[in-house]
Amino acid sequence: MKITTKGRYALRVMTDLAVNQQDKFISLSDISKRQGVSIKYLEQIIAILNKAGFLETARGNNGGYKLARKPNEYIVGDILRATEGNLMSIYCNGGCERKNACKRFSFWDGLDKVITEYVDSKTLEDLI
Repeated sequence: MKITTKGRYALRVMTDLAVNQQDKFISLSDISKRQGVSIKYLEQIIAILNKAGFLETARGNNGGYKLARKPNEYIVGDILRATEGNLMSIYCNGGCERKNACKRFSFWDGLDKVITEYVDSKTLEDLI
């Protein structure tokens, strides 16, 4: 499993909002400056996070983004799955035709369980 920049930056955006929002909307330009990520790339990430229901948005002069819930209510695994899709380390669990005969399947399945348990045991609050 490899977490792409989308997944890593999504966690950066979410932690930035958690630390800085103080019950107000934060502009994308402010997030961009603090995180050193282009607005264009952040727009793609924000769209994913917004579609997943993680954010509230507002337009206008005081518009921007803020978390829809408290930081302790966000599971890191959910954020990563929203941006990365499936977090499986290898295709085996996804439908490999050799799965039932494979001597290594239990190893890969165990690794997937460890990864899932870890990312699902952490909240956004843990990251801030």
